[in-house]
Amino acid sequence: MSATELRFGVSQYTTHPLTFEQDLALFAQEGIRYIEVCEGKLDPKDPEPQLRRLADTGMTVSSVQPRLHSLFPDAPRPQPRSPKKRMAKLKETIRLFGQHFPGTTLVTIPGAVPGGDFALGYRTAREEYRDVAQAAADHGVRVALEPLNPILMNIDTFIATLKHAGRVVEEVDSPAFGLFVDLWHIWEEANAAELIRKYGDKIFGVHVNDWHAPRAFGDRLLPGAGEMPLVELVNAIRGTSYRGAYTLEIFSETHLTGSLWLDLPKTVREGRIAFEKIWAEACAAQK
Repeated sequence: MSATELRFGVSQYTTHPLTFEQDLALFAQEGIRYIEVCEGKLDPKDPEPQLRRLADTGMTVSSVQPRLHSLFPDAPRPQPRSPKKRMAKLKETIRLFGQHFPGTTLVTIPGAVPGGDFALGYRTAREEYRDVAQAAADHGVRVALEPLNPILMNIDTFIATLKHAGRVVEEVDSPAFGLFVDLWHIWEEANAAELIRKYGDKIFGVHVNDWHAPRAFGDRLLPGAGEMPLVELVNAIRGTSYRGAYTLEIFSETHLTGSLWLDLPKTVREGRIAFEKIWAEACAAQK
């Protein structure tokens, strides 16, 4: 794949109000070739029929959001409290998707370390993620750690920078464990572009979106509609060895004025057009 060829995908978080089956129909209608699967939309008792239906669409599963994907408890999923038990759940998802979609990437987030004990957080991350990385390698998939925006510090994460997430990736030191770069989370980091280049060979996935001062936890914009220097950041990624999908991940809340979850076909369609424009500008800027 050339550095100018765009692989555009959509996360099922972007279409959160829809069912799994409705997502597949919408993505097929809009010509989406890459999908980030949210395991929470699968039947927890028997996901097999839905996964077979997904395989039949011909879409590539570029990444997966596991049903339980944080090392420590996060706001949506506070139980179980034990990181070891939480990672045991993640390994169940690794086995499931390794069986159906080998080569895909599963996303993990740090969660909120209890009592602000960051030393415990990093020590636990190093130990538990080494075990998770081995499970991923054994099942033919990869796991990527996603640092979250500082506004989620001590709620959903204890890691809020690429620098600190990169430290964990370096210490785990496994070809099956890398970084997931969500531009909404990392765009204000002072040397974000430099860190993207530094960790380029460990980037396993990318989320695209845009920022304005959020009115709620879920309040993102389509690419190019906000404040993020997307062309610069996309060019930094394009300058690495990463050749995977750029996945539209939009959180919104339906009570908000102009919520992007109120007209999901429009959001998917306009999100694709918006990012294609960013991509074209990035490619032109780098010539």
